[in-house]
Amino acid sequence: MIINSRFFNRSELLGFLALAVLLFLVLPLSLDIFRLNLVAKYLTYAFVGIGLVLCWGYGGILSLGQGVFFGLGGYCMAMYLKLEASSVANTKIQSTPGIPDFMDWNQLTSLPFLWKPFHSFPVTLLAILLVPAVFALIIGAAMFKRRVGGVYFAIITQAIAAILTILIVGQQGYTGGINGITDLRTLHGWDIRTDHAKYILYFVEVALLLGCICAAQFIRLTKLGRILVAMREQEDRVRFSGYSVANFKIFAFCAAAVFAAIGGAMFTLEVGFMSPSFVGIVPSIEMVIYTAVGGRMSIFGAVWGALLVNFAKTSLSESFPQLWLFGLGALFIAVVLAFPNGLSGIWADHVQPRIDRLLASRKSKSAAGLIADGAPAE
Repeated sequence: MIINSRFFNRSELLGFLALAVLLFLVLPLSLDIFRLNLVAKYLTYAFVGIGLVLCWGYGGILSLGQGVFFGLGGYCMAMYLKLEASSVANTKIQSTPGIPDFMDWNQLTSLPFLWKPFHSFPVTLLAILLVPAVFALIIGAAMFKRRVGGVYFAIITQAIAAILTILIVGQQGYTGGINGITDLRTLHGWDIRTDHAKYILYFVEVALLLGCICAAQFIRLTKLGRILVAMREQEDRVRFSGYSVANFKIFAFCAAAVFAAIGGAMFTLEVGFMSPSFVGIVPSIEMVIYTAVGGRMSIFGAVWGALLVNFAKTSLSESFPQLWLFGLGALFIAVVLAFPNGLSGIWADHVQPRIDRLLASRKSKSAAGLIADGAPAE
């Protein structure tokens, strides 16, 4: 089943270690808690990027609605946190104590049925994984079984993102409406708003991110990953070989949805709220941009793309609030036209070969020196 006996090749292992050192040591030691929390926010989008590498980069399935799954994971976590913050003691001034404040404002007198399972933290964790996976399964089965793909699938996912945003905003009594679910305070009685909590959540998120990188790498190295690439290049040939192309596409789409949902759940914990502004068309397209800039064929490239583009976005929006969207669009166009494989493609095509030649040259000079000194050559 394994294509390569090594889980990471040399350059990938160095990239993994460099990323781990940067995230675990360099950034926490060099940034204040405000900037570190911004990095944590950026990293939540890296989860989406990893999923898009599998779905879009390897499977050839461009989804412009990953904000849907990011939002579903975020809302599942927000529902649990909101219920914990809405105890009878905390809401005794409401008309109906024990329910979230926005429900009381909208004349609801009891907790909706769909909210009740989110009193349990284990159920919430399960829902973060299963709800987006099942939703993606339904969409994927409806589309891929009918051989809907390419630009049509991308447009449909974009439409789903718009529909879900409208639904969330319209059902204000159940979802918090345009404001979303806010005022999230504690996790099992642990105040997530303190600086100490933010540090812990950051390290938990980094550990989850590295785990998701390993999971995506495992998928890439199996026969499944090779079939995804073959399906992207020659879908009909894969189908004529006896493989169910629809099932493989559904798997890739569901895997991308789960990765995005994990990022959404961590976003809620890091930022302290979840709203429909992170579900719709614009954030979904931005998530694709992060992946394209980093490199849609590189798992590590997607992570770096999320970090670098979000850093540029923050910097430009602080300095040029009216122009940063144009800069982001120009960056995406430039990458698509000039560097279709993104930053990882630039590294693989131009930087890595020079490093390899330099190392080979030094190795050959060292071997020549040993021979000149009379030492036995290997």
